[in-house]
This record gives sequence, structure tokens and C-alpha cells, in this order.
Amino acid sequence: MNHQYPKYNPKLKLFARQLRNQSTFTEILLWRYLKGKQRMSYDFHRQKPIQEYILDFYCPKLKLAIEIDGESHTNKYLSDKQRQQYLETLGIKFIRFYDNQVEQHIDLVIDRIDNVISKQVKELGLHTPDPSNRGEIKMTNKI
Repeated sequence: MNHQYPKYNPKLKLFARQLRNQSTFTEILLWRYLKGKQRMSYDFHRQKPIQEYILDFYCPKLKLAIEIDGESHTNKYLSDKQRQQYLETLGIKFIRFYDNQVEQHIDLVIDRIDNVISKQVKELGLHTPDPSNRGEIKMTNKI
């Protein structure tokens, strides 16, 4: 399946790789629940460059960004808001969490993500994946 990714500044590719290699605890924690198509079989990318920005997590099929705001976002409210508003003009939907929400209430964070995914699936008119397949590898008894 060919998905049209928004363009990005190629100079950000190396920086995005560095961010992936230096992930925060909360990014690592949330990634454990997003990787491998665990969220209703949708594929998320980590530290995804789009235009002049890098998103913490991004699902291209859903055009859904998930951002975790921690210490690095202190005193950056206005720039974060402008960044988000610009990317929303590209049709990207955002979910934001604070570090402590991810650390202390991961189940609630995952429930919210799943609810937003369901809503995006309906809004975008996408095929709803089999809910029994959340990205797990299924074993069969076929010989």
C-alpha cells in the first residue's frame, strides 16, 4: 500500500535518528504500546520528520501525531502551538500527553489513543481492521 508522506527537510533525517537513539523514558514506554501495529493494526513511526518538524510518533495512514510534552517543552508553549497549528493545516491530528501521564497512567493514555484511532478511522472512511488482530503474531496449528 502506497501512502503519501508529507515532505520533510532531508537534513532532519540524521537528527531524527539521533532522537530515536536518545529517547526519553516516556517515549520508550509509549513506544512499547505503539510499535508492531499493536494499535488496531495501524503502523506508527517514531521521531518522524514532516516538513521542518519532527513528531514524536506518527501514523501516516491515520495522519495522527502523538506528542509527549516533558521538560524539553518547558517555555515552548507558543512555538509548540504554532508548530501544531501549521501541521494541522496538512490534515494531521494531534494527541498530546505530559510525561507524568504516560508514566503514571499508561492504561488511560492507551485507551485515549485507541479512542482517537477509532474516531479517525470513521472520519477518514478507512476500513476498520479486525479488532481481534491488534498486531500480535498469531500461531496456527497448520501443518
